[in-house]
Amino acid sequence: MNTPVVVDVCAVIDRRSLGRLQKLMLVLGFCIIALEGFDLAVMGFIVPVLRQQWHLSHRALGSALSAAQFGLVFGALIAGPLADRFGRKTVLLCSVAGFGACTLLTATAGGLPMLTIFRFLTGVGVGSVVPNTATLISEYVPKRLRSRSVAFIICGVAFSSACAGFLSAWLIPAFGWRCLLAVGGLATLSMIPVLAVAMPESVRFLVATEAPSARIRAIMERMAPGETPARSVFVASTEPAGRGETALVLSRRFRFGSLMLWLAYFAALFASNTLSSWLPSFIKESGFGFQYAATVAAVYQTGGVVGALAMGWAMDRHDLHKAPAFACIASGALFLGLGLGFHSELFTMLQAFALGFSLIGAICSVNALPTAFYPTRARATGSCWMHGAGRCGAVLSIFSGAQMLSMGWSADRVFMALIVPPMVAGGALLAKGWCGERGG
Repeated sequence: MNTPVVVDVCAVIDRRSLGRLQKLMLVLGFCIIALEGFDLAVMGFIVPVLRQQWHLSHRALGSALSAAQFGLVFGALIAGPLADRFGRKTVLLCSVAGFGACTLLTATAGGLPMLTIFRFLTGVGVGSVVPNTATLISEYVPKRLRSRSVAFIICGVAFSSACAGFLSAWLIPAFGWRCLLAVGGLATLSMIPVLAVAMPESVRFLVATEAPSARIRAIMERMAPGETPARSVFVASTEPAGRGETALVLSRRFRFGSLMLWLAYFAALFASNTLSSWLPSFIKESGFGFQYAATVAAVYQTGGVVGALAMGWAMDRHDLHKAPAFACIASGALFLGLGLGFHSELFTMLQAFALGFSLIGAICSVNALPTAFYPTRARATGSCWMHGAGRCGAVLSIFSGAQMLSMGWSADRVFMALIVPPMVAGGALLAKGWCGERGG
């Protein structure tokens, strides 16, 4: 009688380089995040057009934009515990299908009430996409590559936002704002069958929830051929026994770290979302043309792609917290420079790239922190709740941006006001790092 072989899935993943399945997961994760980022970014470029066509005030449009952010908060808070209970893939597929369909429906909106409803429903779907995708990918890559892998997929947000900027400068004048939303919705819905077939469930989640060994073995064979005998017992050595997902995130051991992650993400997304949602409007109302406004916003997002990759690399090689923390602090100084030199077009472009590098790069890389901080059974909850806190900052940024425009603030004055939030985010990340980091 053959004795079952104990296979530690964490040890197998950590000692191997990235295989074909893991590279496929990275590509699929990047595509999911890019679609989510495109959906959120296009509204910033549509707002100036809607204001003219529908004769709306900044405050009225602010309420429509904030509906998506309220949906994001709601979606993030409920999706984390669901993903820790029913699986990352199941919740992710439902989220992608939901926000893809609602993006398509938004293109049919004939007035502000329907636009607001569709944006809220879109936000509910989008709310769990980034944290659940980051969680799923982090559970398939070696620990030594975790930060740069998560940063790689998260920079899909900046990549698609840059694409949205360039596409909007072409599509909106030629075909109207509805075309931009239709492109995003159709592209998202076309991904669902690909994800359903090609993307497996998290193998660490399957072990933690005691799924059938045959299901786990099939995935392990795709990832590490020949290392899982027919009679295998699968374990995850880094996973301690203990409380459920909600209690663990709020437990004494994790409470301070959770609060610092929430504060950092809240402050960073407040600053970044103010730019993402209102930058084209700020620039346009300061006397520049729409195409220049869209180009500056696209350059800002392009800097974020480069920054995310650079910071992910730095986090894997050095301290997890210092790179994003100092990048946030640097963002405050760049806001100061942008405010002082805003009326120089070349200087504005350079500053926008540098600001995207530091601020968006920091936001992307921070997504790796909860994947290293929480154990598997609470990882999706911890990551989604951090996103929920961040989206509260994004909601506040919608109203504050609309208020600043209504008060007639110029773009340079807005940039000066945005110096403080990234400084707060950097301080919170440093505080979390100084109080110790738990690897998972």
